[in-house]
Amino acid sequence: MPLELQNLTGGYTVLPIVKDVNLSLQTGEWLSLVGANGSGKSTLLKLISRILSPQQGVILLDGKAIHSQPPNLVAQKLALLPQQQPIPAGLTVRQLVSLGRTPHQPWWQWELTGNDQQIVEIAIQKTQLENFSDRLVEELSGGERQRAFLALALAQEPKVLLLDEPTTYLDINYQLQLLELLKNLNQLQQLTIVTVLHELNLAARYSSRIALLKQGHLWEVGTPETVLTPHNIAEVFGVESLIINTPVGLQVCAVSPL
Repeated sequence: MPLELQNLTGGYTVLPIVKDVNLSLQTGEWLSLVGANGSGKSTLLKLISRILSPQQGVILLDGKAIHSQPPNLVAQKLALLPQQQPIPAGLTVRQLVSLGRTPHQPWWQWELTGNDQQIVEIAIQKTQLENFSDRLVEELSGGERQRAFLALALAQEPKVLLLDEPTTYLDINYQLQLLELLKNLNQLQQLTIVTVLHELNLAARYSSRIALLKQGHLWEVGTPETVLTPHNIAEVFGVESLIINTPVGLQVCAVSPL
């Protein structure tokens, strides 16, 4: 298992937000964290990505405690695409993506090797940015910019990719483009993906499993069909709902607040 959470508790102060979470992921799995605002989704992702340190419990990456490993070794196996990224001034897309090779380089090495350059070009190709590689990142549209930062993450060659609300601020066209790209990476490369998603229907459509959180606790984990039930949605979101089967899978229709 590439990623395992054991009795994980943590937050921003002495009062925990995420409480006693136990969870494991298989290679090539896509897990989405969903829940109401304040349920602990993004906090859990920050604990997994080492932005926050746990108050209790442990996170194992390839069987080793993630917070006891050097950051560069963790970054060779795990990459994070945060919700909002600072836009670097004066960097082209290729220069931005090249930063993804930093964890694999010794501190004294400034230039990319031939192999590093090839990996950067492959990441650019996978995210369909070949025509934008010499453009400044600050000149890109929202969807193009999101793909550029995804290419940066892919250049790290991670086994596990974490994404915090990757579709925020994107219109529906760019949302589907990005999620279809992630789906291809997930299926073709067996890339393990963890996403925080607000949109239940997108989570249902693309995820192997869904982890439903309520007030920092793991309410239920399983396939979209087993987790996204009218009862669970009422308990976690306070909404009456209908579950509809569609050509793209299960979809949730919110009826009214409870």
